[in-house]
Amino acid sequence: MGRDRFRPHSFSAGLLFAFLFVALFLLHVRLLRLPYFWDEAGYYIPAARDLFLRGTLIPQSTVSNAHPPLVMAYLALWWKLVGYTPTVTRTAMLLVAAFSLAGLFRLAARIANAKVAIATTACTAIYPVFFTQSSMAHVDLAAAGLTFWAFAAYVQDRRMEAALWFSLAVLAKETAILAPLALLAWELVCPALARRTQHQICLFPRSWRSAALLAPAIPLALWYSYHYLRTGYIFGNPEFFRYNVAETLNPLRIVLALMLRLWHIFGYLGMYILSVAALLAMWRPALSDEEGKRPRIAPAIQLALLVVIATYVVFMSVIGGAPLVRYLLPVIPFVIAIFVSTLWRRVRQFWAVMAIVMITFAISLFVNPPYGFSLEDNLAYRDYIVLHHRAEDFLEARYPMARVLTAWPATDELTRPYLGYVTRPMRVVQVEDFTVEQLMSAAEMRPSFDMALVFSTKYDPPHPLFEQWRSWQQWKTRFFGYHRDVPPAAAAQLLGGRIIYSEDRKGQWVAIIEMEQVLEARN
Repeated sequence: MGRDRFRPHSFSAGLLFAFLFVALFLLHVRLLRLPYFWDEAGYYIPAARDLFLRGTLIPQSTVSNAHPPLVMAYLALWWKLVGYTPTVTRTAMLLVAAFSLAGLFRLAARIANAKVAIATTACTAIYPVFFTQSSMAHVDLAAAGLTFWAFAAYVQDRRMEAALWFSLAVLAKETAILAPLALLAWELVCPALARRTQHQICLFPRSWRSAALLAPAIPLALWYSYHYLRTGYIFGNPEFFRYNVAETLNPLRIVLALMLRLWHIFGYLGMYILSVAALLAMWRPALSDEEGKRPRIAPAIQLALLVVIATYVVFMSVIGGAPLVRYLLPVIPFVIAIFVSTLWRRVRQFWAVMAIVMITFAISLFVNPPYGFSLEDNLAYRDYIVLHHRAEDFLEARYPMARVLTAWPATDELTRPYLGYVTRPMRVVQVEDFTVEQLMSAAEMRPSFDMALVFSTKYDPPHPLFEQWRSWQQWKTRFFGYHRDVPPAAAAQLLGGRIIYSEDRKGQWVAIIEMEQVLEARN
């Protein structure tokens, strides 16, 4: 199979998986006991807990989003075997992450060589979004890992194995159906393009065997049928469908989302270093060694990868209310693999460049960028959890019977002790966010709450890029739910209370406000 390309018996897959898991576990050891964060607390943990306690595939304690139940069932099984704790949950997800990286290594080794596979796997493991998702109870990383294994089988023309992996991927998350459908469409149109261009651009000739790529649609259709029979709707509850589909079909929003998605693929959180390095390397000739010129990834394989990448980018620009980067986890490692292969082929200081890329990724884990980003994309999510855990511990210890005004996800954190923030439920009054309008409305119903827990719901950098671009600010507000949280002092003034607790951490903050009627009652 050529120079140091993957050989099935050249290493133990079990040893690779064990090594990856141990490495991930050691890197994440300080994160394993953290309470649950944002969408974990809002959907995935309650859904898995319902399955764990009641045996129901449809969540009962939260509104169903129609996500297939594979990951939730996986977590429920671990809780049955070991016990329900955040440490068990996060360790179980690290097993998924190690499995995903093993699949990526196998794919990269088969389409390139061992050096490219090692560098691709290492870069992906350290890439901030993959790193943080590795221990979080979301479904995207599991869908990505199963897609890697499916693609590794697909490039070897092992259709039934690929169909099995793709079927498991769609049971982890429904959007994983994009990869097999994109490959099927490509197999149908590729021969005509090949005849027109007179180039070998097709990985396989057109045949009836392409139908195997439709197999993953069967379990997904069965799941949606079951969901419809149990709930009366197919694609999640009406509010979920409205937010993620009905309100996203605006031409301007699609264009803006497409620009964001391209940034997420090529520039986000240090990816620009790898992208620029690969682009500059393209101007250099291929290196030669004792076996001749170093080979590229076969053009037919690169095109198949690019078709899947483009499908994800376009689809995720049209669908999805929040343009979260984790939705692109199935394809970002494909981009990394192609760029790493380009650098290996053309740059003699390959490992030095890889070291720079990985150092950049590592820095991006700890240092927030000069632009807005989702807190779950680097270790800012840990700062959020620490801030909320301390504030809510203070609130429960000092005011256990208080009625607390706050916004989601703190509403869940205070009312669901199994999320790890409080030991018993507290009473809450919910507002949408901490904008001036919401707080002024809350002030009018002030007798209904005693305390307010206010916090930064979004990260705003000290000196954001495009801050003076008014149109961009308007577009963010209109299409992507952007708003400005009122700082604690102003919130206290609007609500008519005083701050009794506050803390900030790397651009995030949390504060507890005591209302005037509580002060008057004490006096």
